[in-house]
Amino acid sequence: MTAIIIEDEKLSAEHLQTLLKKLDKNIQVKAIYDSVKTSLAAFENGEKADVLFVDVHLADGLSFEIFSKIAIDTPIIFTTAYDEYAIKAFKVNSIDYLLKPIGISELKSALEKLQKLQRKQQPIAMQEISKAYETLHKSFKNRFMVKMGETIVSLKTEEAGHFIAEEGIVLLTCKNEKRYPIDYTLDQLEEMLDPKNFFRINRKVIVNINAIQKISTYFNSRLKIASPALKDDDCIVSRERVNDFKSWLDGGGFE
Repeated sequence: MTAIIIEDEKLSAEHLQTLLKKLDKNIQVKAIYDSVKTSLAAFENGEKADVLFVDVHLADGLSFEIFSKIAIDTPIIFTTAYDEYAIKAFKVNSIDYLLKPIGISELKSALEKLQKLQRKQQPIAMQEISKAYETLHKSFKNRFMVKMGETIVSLKTEEAGHFIAEEGIVLLTCKNEKRYPIDYTLDQLEEMLDPKNFFRINRKVIVNINAIQKISTYFNSRLKIASPALKDDDCIVSRERVNDFKSWLDGGGFE
């Protein structure tokens, strides 16, 4: 098997090359490129390999730029220091990844997945990389225009403690417990809000991670959060969302 490493950190590239040799002495690293520019030049000149190990961030830009400018049908394993939300984009789109610092067991699993993919003759479609790119660079809503009496005011999204659906309308509730009706559904808000900061805990409520004061276990394998202005029935994390909620807390750095 031949491999190409695209990585701008020399030590990281050497570390990956060493791990590959430990796993399989027959793996040949044909080349290491440290930028979008040098990678593009190599591929345009016909450089090929059985697999590419590609860092997301390079010295002169994002590695996705390479694949937007040249068609490559080689399987790609991304190496990234991104958090779980970026990683999720790769997983959903069937693109494998290695989280830095790279461990030998994770590298082994990625290579095994590659071998299965090759046996099925199922190439990774390059359009999936574009999908991942769009997810990584999606811009989220950073403010809402809300009505306060006869006045329209602008509220930063970070001021929202939670959003709640009540009697057919959705209310933005600030951390100071003031409430404002907004013209969006919770389903729409899930797409508009940054998932690092907001999570839909049940069918009625999307909560801001910074508004959660305490979390406790609750009846029937559920969780209960303490957050300003949330009533008891509204602050329950539904059972089917508990695992995702725990992962969200971990990724968001909740203490």
